[in-house]
Amino acid sequence: MSGLHLILPSILLLCCTGSASSIFSEESFVACHPRHVQALTQFKNEFDTRGCNQSDYSNGVWCDNSTGAVTKLELKACLNGPLKSNSSLFQFHELRYLVLFHNNFTSSSVPSEFGNLNKLEVLSLSFNGFLGQVPSSFSNLSSLSILDLSNNHLSGPLNSNSSLFGLHHLTYLNLAYNNFISSLPSEFGNLNKIKVLSLSFNGFIGKVPPTISNITLLTELYLSNNKLNGSFPPVQNLTKLSILVFSNNNFTGSIPSSLLTMPFLTYLDLRENHLTGSIEVPNSSSSSRLEGLLLGNNHFERKILEPISNLVNLTDLDLSFLNTSYPIDLSFLSSLKSLVALDISTNNISPASLRSDTDFPLNVRMLQLSDCGISEFPNILKTLQNLEFIEASHNRIKGKIPEWLWSLPRLSSVVLINNSINGYEGSTEVQANSTSMLVLNLDKNCFEGALPDLPLSISVFSASYNSFTGEVPLSICNRSSLTALDLAYNNFTGPIPQCLSNFTLFNLRKNNLQGSIPDMFYTDSCLQSLDVGYNRLTGKLPRSLLNCSSLGFLSVDNNRIKDTFPFWLKALTNLRVLTLRSNKFYGSISPLDQGPLGFPELQILEISANNFTGSLPPNFFENWKASSLTMNQEGALYMSNTMNPYGRNLYVFKNHIDLRYKGLHMEQEYVLTSYSAIDFSGNLLHGQISESIGLLKELIALDFSNNAFTGHIPLSLSNLKELESLDLSRNQLSGTIPSGLGSLSFLAYINVSHNQLKGEIPQGPQITGQSKSSFEGNSGLCGLPLDESCFGTNLPPTQQPKQEDGEEEGAVLYWKAVAIGYGSGVFLGLAIAQIIASYKPEWLAKITGPNTRRNCWDFLSLGLIFEYLSGCYLFLFCV
Repeated sequence: MSGLHLILPSILLLCCTGSASSIFSEESFVACHPRHVQALTQFKNEFDTRGCNQSDYSNGVWCDNSTGAVTKLELKACLNGPLKSNSSLFQFHELRYLVLFHNNFTSSSVPSEFGNLNKLEVLSLSFNGFLGQVPSSFSNLSSLSILDLSNNHLSGPLNSNSSLFGLHHLTYLNLAYNNFISSLPSEFGNLNKIKVLSLSFNGFIGKVPPTISNITLLTELYLSNNKLNGSFPPVQNLTKLSILVFSNNNFTGSIPSSLLTMPFLTYLDLRENHLTGSIEVPNSSSSSRLEGLLLGNNHFERKILEPISNLVNLTDLDLSFLNTSYPIDLSFLSSLKSLVALDISTNNISPASLRSDTDFPLNVRMLQLSDCGISEFPNILKTLQNLEFIEASHNRIKGKIPEWLWSLPRLSSVVLINNSINGYEGSTEVQANSTSMLVLNLDKNCFEGALPDLPLSISVFSASYNSFTGEVPLSICNRSSLTALDLAYNNFTGPIPQCLSNFTLFNLRKNNLQGSIPDMFYTDSCLQSLDVGYNRLTGKLPRSLLNCSSLGFLSVDNNRIKDTFPFWLKALTNLRVLTLRSNKFYGSISPLDQGPLGFPELQILEISANNFTGSLPPNFFENWKASSLTMNQEGALYMSNTMNPYGRNLYVFKNHIDLRYKGLHMEQEYVLTSYSAIDFSGNLLHGQISESIGLLKELIALDFSNNAFTGHIPLSLSNLKELESLDLSRNQLSGTIPSGLGSLSFLAYINVSHNQLKGEIPQGPQITGQSKSSFEGNSGLCGLPLDESCFGTNLPPTQQPKQEDGEEEGAVLYWKAVAIGYGSGVFLGLAIAQIIASYKPEWLAKITGPNTRRNCWDFLSLGLIFEYLSGCYLFLFCV
């Protein structure tokens, strides 16, 4: 679904009789039956409705003038709490229009009771965090015309029996941004009235079924960001198509020759597949209505350029990552007079075609030239008076940014990451006085000295990984439009400016700042990300951070902050990352009530190398979002700060995490859904490790090393199926290593060295591949990869996860059989020995001879052989 926003056109045309009522205001239900007023009041009381904005006229209730029945209900970003199966919502049997958009239903499944609302024509449940599968009761919604279930966590296979395939009146179906994993059922072809179908951003696999061609009324088809493969889908019969988005899949082969002759096709997005060949353009170029053609990151060759020059109606063109080593001459674009957006990144561009005298489309507003081998600032930009966005990152541009760049009247975004630029040409006042510049990214260049004044209109400024010095200029506080500032990895000194509350994202990581973090968040701040790690900051965490209700990322690692654990931050319900590493924090990390820690959305908690004390209650890790198998995917803690008119991300503001992972300190960009991690290492924690750690099913890295934990390694660790790195070294843990750790297929690193563990090391491909050092310092451990053999030692039983009843019963029978076999074998062996002694004394004398002790052992061995053989026989018989 890349590039365009889906809308619900039919919703806007739906007209319900009666009047709209102010949401949840009883005195305003002028047209509603008293029974329905009561039900609406009950519905209100089921949720926290403080988010309902009385001035938001999109929220409301509509009732029929003649019957008083509720026929339309629209609630957006309004309800908090679970939507239960006995909700009063399901009493409104006359509902024809129901839109519940962007609410917080706290990870509940979609109630099957929706199937009772069988008069529904429009149902939108997008952005609600619903889990589970589409209820089978949806098959009762036979009048449904519009169904939007996008941006949830719906999962499972979508098979031929799905209730969706009985909805034969559907004209709009949106299942995008969910977790469906299956092949595409051929039954989609039965929904032959659909005009808009979006299945993007799921896990659909395999080929697109040929029955897709039966949906002949389709005007928009979105299949992007799945794992679909095979040759190009059979869409040639879909003659009404205007938008076709197949990007980010694994389609192969060539594009059908008839595709560009489809009479209404205006937008075609095939980026990031494995397509080859060329394209065929109609003889009469005016017969093609194509305005958007996105072919980047396939295997197309240079020969594709000439046909494209005939598509004179193009406004958006992506030809990045062409499979050619020859320089591309941009003169082939001269006929595309309507071109607005061009991405030709990661190609070898002819330097001559970037001169100011090149015949180039003058209406271009967005130009991407990233990784094109450019060594000089492209003078062709001089002629583009309509230019709004330029990206020329990852090139070899040297010298200074030309003064004329700031004079382009509409220029709002400049991204020049990873070049060798070292300053501004001419006076910096020209740049500072710019009134159109919104985004300026100069990361990873060669700037030195003081930071110049920023443009008056600036909204996002990033200049990390340079060599700026001096104090952060106070002038940034005078830029009222500045909301995102990234000056990480420079050499700034002095204090943090006293205007932090002005920002949405603020990053001064790895500088030489001193003083304390300003306690200036006295109003409801919009701060989402604060990173001041690796400085020389002192003092305490500012308590006014409690006013930052949107704060999701807080990193103060590697400073000199002296404070207690910030339990008070659990009031920030959006906080997902908290890193306090290497400071002077002290005291207990256990709540006073010895209950769960809280922080329901937290995914990364990094508190290593401090002076924290205390023990972890058994329920310490309960109620964390990381316990869910599917975590929230919207709004990752890197921000897309600006979009082009076609919806493509133009600038990304990313956070960095410094984690101890697989025994090494690693710094990497953090993306919300990428992992969940906990690091408590290097503190003074004691007691047993909480068994509730096993609830964190998405945990990838866990480090409890260098503490004073005692007791057994929790058996619940075997439940962490995603775990990749586990470090429990240098504690006082005892007992055996749980055998379940040997079956964790992603566990690439484990370290339990320097404890008091004993018994055999569990065997498995992930364990045996570890180094000896991961198990050393435990005098009672044996087995690979250690040299100590377990043969002949009196080993304790390995800890096993709790078995189901059937498994326990089977284990009892197994050992009963062993006991029967052993006992019978001993009896039979002794009986044989008695017979030999009674009836063949002379043979016995020959066997024993003069060396009675040695031959006695030989005789006993003979009896044990009989014992073993008879025991095995009875064991097999019992089994």
